[in-house]
Amino acid sequence: MSHRAEEPCRIASLPDRGLVRVSGPDAKGFLQGLVTNDMDKTHAGGAIHAGLLTPQGKILFDFFVVPDGDGFLVDAPKDAVEALAKRLSFYKLRADVAITEEPTLSVAAAWGTSLSLPDHAIAFADPRLEALGIRMILPEGAALPDADCASANEADYHAHRIRLGVPDGGRDYAYNEAFPHEALYDQLHGVDFEKGCYVGQEVVSRMQHRGTARKRVVHVEGDGPLEPGADVEAGTLPVGRIGSVNGARGLALLRLDRVASANAKGTPTQAGGTTITVRLPDFATFKLPSAEGA
Repeated sequence: MSHRAEEPCRIASLPDRGLVRVSGPDAKGFLQGLVTNDMDKTHAGGAIHAGLLTPQGKILFDFFVVPDGDGFLVDAPKDAVEALAKRLSFYKLRADVAITEEPTLSVAAAWGTSLSLPDHAIAFADPRLEALGIRMILPEGAALPDADCASANEADYHAHRIRLGVPDGGRDYAYNEAFPHEALYDQLHGVDFEKGCYVGQEVVSRMQHRGTARKRVVHVEGDGPLEPGADVEAGTLPVGRIGSVNGARGLALLRLDRVASANAKGTPTQAGGTTITVRLPDFATFKLPSAEGA
């Protein structure tokens, strides 16, 4: 068991998250034909992590989907909720669904030891990684459930997420630019390779079968504080960009073949003048590839 499993229980509101409701008789089938994950996994009340892609296979939105009543709640970045609702409505056609924003609901998270799902909130285990704990949906402004956890804030949650190596859309990769494999969907239960068609599926399946993901979000640690958005270079060669950070620790979307090449040549990898060390997340099943051009 890793040392992370012994972290004390903490709970925090996530004001950067918002909700969209998709309800009606066709809600499940409607989402099944759009999102990267299998909606059948929600049948027992569990949630899925998924994305809505462009036809070219790039991530437009990423979110969680959890059943509620005659439909589903979609937990997404708050600044993307309006655009997500509009995009879903674009695909509605004749489907018997209603798509509405839910400004009266909010999102919280709890992580650490001795966690249990509260009874008076919509709660679910984070489907990406067990160590991320649980997520809760509750009325806006409501007191957080008494989960015997120490109070924390949004920054604490993101520091925990960064330690685990779990990327966050808009922070660690740009929407409409990154592919699901680059954002670690294949590592964090965000895509189902056995389900039927969805928007962008052919590109995602091709990348999975050919193993062509050259870029991945990985851990980075600097010899000084890191700056979000800083370009990462190996000598004069561009490698990627820093995403979310917590002091000298952060995440970055990098060309791993170029990282391997720099390591082989003894060339330091730097971000804004800060020398960084690249490390794969503990949960990663992929490895650093051969050096570029090898």
